Amino acid sequence: MSQGNQKLWNGRFTEATDAFVEAFTASVTFDFELALFDIEGSVALECLVYRCGIIDALLRRTRQWQIQTASDLDHKSYPIEDVHMNIEAALTERIGEQGKALHTGRSRNDQVATDVRMYLRHNIDLILEQIRHLQRGLLGLAEGHCETIMPGFTHLQVAQPVVFGHHLMAWYEMLRRDADRLTDCRRRVNTLPLGAAALAGTSFPIDRALVAELLDFEAVAENSLDAVSDRDFAIEFTSTASLLMMHLSRWSEEMILWASPQFAFIELPDRFCTGSSIMPQKKNPDVPELVRGKSARVFGSLIALLTLMKSQPLAYNKDNQEDKEPLIDTVRTLQDCLRAFGDMIPNIKAQPDNMRAAAERGFATATDLADYLVRKGLAFRDAHHVVGRLVGLAVDRGVDLAALSLVDFETESDRITEDVYSVLTLEGSVAARSHIGGTAPDTVRAAIKRAKHQLG
Repeated sequence: MSQGNQKLWNGRFTEATDAFVEAFTASVTFDFELALFDIEGSVALECLVYRCGIIDALLRRTRQWQIQTASDLDHKSYPIEDVHMNIEAALTERIGEQGKALHTGRSRNDQVATDVRMYLRHNIDLILEQIRHLQRGLLGLAEGHCETIMPGFTHLQVAQPVVFGHHLMAWYEMLRRDADRLTDCRRRVNTLPLGAAALAGTSFPIDRALVAELLDFEAVAENSLDAVSDRDFAIEFTSTASLLMMHLSRWSEEMILWASPQFAFIELPDRFCTGSSIMPQKKNPDVPELVRGKSARVFGSLIALLTLMKSQPLAYNKDNQEDKEPLIDTVRTLQDCLRAFGDMIPNIKAQPDNMRAAAERGFATATDLADYLVRKGLAFRDAHHVVGRLVGLAVDRGVDLAALSLVDFETESDRITEDVYSVLTLEGSVAARSHIGGTAPDTVRAAIKRAKHQLG
């Protein structure tokens, strides 16, 4: 193209940019993610400057050009330093000299800040839908396991029995908080910088509130210096994304453990696993492992953005070119991980017999026995000691608490009677926790019902 290697800002310069510096300072290889949003913002702003009589007939032709350009504009065809200049050059090539007026009333500083916010807003909406898809999958899986008993853990040691559906609903709650944070983050993302120009605002009589309305922004940035230099919204998003990835990493760890022969609580779908090049028996949980690993990538993006901004004076600095790669990478990584989990989680196959056997091996009803003694009038601390001695006796004999004789129980406390065996069953233990947030099957069903109502 005729303008492909020309600079749109080179009027003040007397020599060409060094070839290395040209490549070093270019952003076109990654900021084409912003192209559609840059065009949309251009159309909205030119609508106003056209109304003000500044640009004659540009609006109509820009709109006609928008759809065509969206399909074929790429950095190989238009190898100028950034996406904004490529778009202006493309417009000028197609409609003539009027295209050079596209930049009227703005700077690349407020332009890129607007593009990034529009890009992020769009992708937050996509991510929120992915979260809802994953939540629905969790609810469907949990609904089928409201009575599937498994051990609940603390310190990765058997603690008390829970139902598998209750455990899955803990994952649902993490996602609910993630969605709330993203929704709140989106509100701050959705503030319009356009009109701040380079740093001091524009001298053209644009109506920023109307631009915000045209572009579906909820608010207008109140200070032009802050508008062009603020990247809090990107840091907040990567922070929120880091929390979400931390949650996915925790689930990954559990699935990796549960799918191992040592636990054998679940079986992952074959299509989400791989084999070994040397060991034919292996079924490796590669998807959860990779999601667990990718959490580090997102955490790194958060640290990169915080470090990028920590010493910048007002207003815009070239440093901020470095905000896009970690942000875009975070968006892509998060979407890929959510897609993988959204497809994998509903297809997990539980192994109820193995879960129950594990719950039976770890004295999971010991707390129920202590609660039984409290209801019989013994102070909890004394009850704790009594049960501890009974557990020790069961360990010595290699049996569960329920296998001890009534004489064994009575030897430790005369408050224990024949009815003790009813509280030592796994079903009795989970059923006793019937308050909101508890693991009783009916309580879990009620939680699933509420969650479905929330999702709509």
